[in-house]
Amino acid sequence: MNETNDLTHFSAAGRARMVDVSEKSATRRVAIASGILRMQAATLERIRAGNIAKGNVLAVADVAAVMAAKRTSELIPMCHSLALSGVEVEFSEILVPDENGCVGIRVVTSATCTGQTGVEMEALCAASVALLTIYDMCKAIDRGMRIESVQLDEKRGGKSGLWRRADAIGKELR
Repeated sequence: MNETNDLTHFSAAGRARMVDVSEKSATRRVAIASGILRMQAATLERIRAGNIAKGNVLAVADVAAVMAAKRTSELIPMCHSLALSGVEVEFSEILVPDENGCVGIRVVTSATCTGQTGVEMEALCAASVALLTIYDMCKAIDRGMRIESVQLDEKRGGKSGLWRRADAIGKELR
């Protein structure tokens, strides 16, 4: 929430609206998001071994993340269309089982642009679609997979400057 506690995507009459950012200064903006897909250890091993019938899971998820970031404004109704200058995607394995015995894959995404509004939604869409793509490619062998902890870890730029989540699961992409 912003400091004045205003919800800027609503007009005075309470109607949803796209915020007018034309008076804002264009600055370099970066957002970092992350998320986890939990799965059976055998599923992670098959991903690692390249033994998934649909192909190279992480390569496809990487491309899906970039595509999602680029098309965010088509998915989120009040989101501005942005000219992204970069999208990065990193995957890492979580080998320590959780309370259900599941291991996982962590994704960390970053989106960058120079513009009048932030790229948080682009980074979050990229992380979400990367995880959904892995799920899609592996669901035939592990329908019990679960997506968790999709979150914004950091945003930089604009009037509010730097914000970092204290308990971020993702490492910083710079």
